[in-house]
Amino acid sequence: MMILNITILFYIIILWMGCHEAFYKFMKQKMNIKNIYITEGEPLEEELIEELVAKGPFRLERIISKGHTTPEGEWFDQDRDEWVVLLKGGAVLNIEGKDDTLAMKPGDCIHLPAHLRHRVEWTDPENETVWLALHY
Repeated sequence: MMILNITILFYIIILWMGCHEAFYKFMKQKMNIKNIYITEGEPLEEELIEELVAKGPFRLERIISKGHTTPEGEWFDQDRDEWVVLLKGGAVLNIEGKDDTLAMKPGDCIHLPAHLRHRVEWTDPENETVWLALHY
């Protein structure tokens, strides 16, 4: 049993010697807690799109809208799939070729395949609408 404990300790020391610089650098980074619902600074004049994480093929954005819509005659036509969840507020989406619009409320999510043309027809003008969008 003691030999097993010494062996484990030996491996931990070897790993530490090889990784201590990366571990030290990681521990020095300032870890901040951020509230997904709170905007900082001035009131929103333009829609806020903030990249939260980007790694490999994945990009996660926080979007905050307040009465913002896609400009008339314009459509989103993206090269990548997008999964969107509405966390707060309300929105109405229009998918090209569909007769009905899609009203979204908190908790609703939708998958938008690449090149599915869509637009935001309405977001709540009185309250902030908070979305998370995962592009992949």
